[in-house]
Amino acid sequence: MLRSMMLIRAFEQALARRNDHGFQLLSSGEEAVAVGLCSALTGKDQLLTGGRSIGPALARGLAPDRVMAELLGRSSGTNRGKGGRGHLADPKAGFFGAHAVVGGNISIAVGVALSMQMSGSDGIVAILFGDGAAGVGALHESLNIAAIWNLPVLFVCNNNQFSVSTPRAAALAPKNISDLGVAFGMPSRTIDGMDVELVAAVAREAVEKILAGSGPQFLECISYRFSSHSTTARETRTREELVSIRSLCPVERHMKALLAAGILDRGGEASLHHEVAEVVAGALAFADASEFPDPAEVLTDVW
Repeated sequence: MLRSMMLIRAFEQALARRNDHGFQLLSSGEEAVAVGLCSALTGKDQLLTGGRSIGPALARGLAPDRVMAELLGRSSGTNRGKGGRGHLADPKAGFFGAHAVVGGNISIAVGVALSMQMSGSDGIVAILFGDGAAGVGALHESLNIAAIWNLPVLFVCNNNQFSVSTPRAAALAPKNISDLGVAFGMPSRTIDGMDVELVAAVAREAVEKILAGSGPQFLECISYRFSSHSTTARETRTREELVSIRSLCPVERHMKALLAAGILDRGGEASLHHEVAEVVAGALAFADASEFPDPAEVLTDVW
């Protein structure tokens, strides 16, 4: 899990340094939510996300070189350079996909779960969305249908506490976003999303209950976004606020815990940094060596 979080951080930093990075939503500070959740999923499961998809895609195990190529619009990308960050998808790898519209993937996730239920699959569906999507009507409708039909869905709200620049308290009435799940009769929890071990443990417990037939579950993870909403958005938080929240870094927190427990030493830490740097460099080289899509393909894969 530490390696996965380090990879996400280094991958996004390398992408952001490029002049051709395009419009991106980065997940620096939120890595523990994606990595902890994905550690609880198997190859039989499907993960769907919102538009902040890079971290979840890498945490799910998608090849970094193909993800980088996709983000840079190259034909060797996961979706031939046509999906980008907003519609990145690889269902065969258990990543059913991202959706650029806020809340756009929530009802789709419930549809995937219904398909699994009808086909007798023993997998589950996890839908990862932000607090900004918690006020979307489709979430409430999806919670209702999932609860009525006892669908195998794990609703995970990555609550980074801002919808672009609007504080969560100014946009949502519930004390906890997980209260939304309670309203539909499903087991719901709010936890520290900066603790990857905690996220992993709670997610595994939820998945086990879903597989045992207990129906859908709702998990709210409180996280902190270290950068602005997007690569084009103006930062509205103060310098002091940013210094404070960056001290909660989930990567450093897990690193220190492993060092303190003797599971990792400084040599192992250095090796991880070197390994991750090589993977990211390889991903950039792969993308840069790839062609852009043929203009003749502009109307293919459009439905």
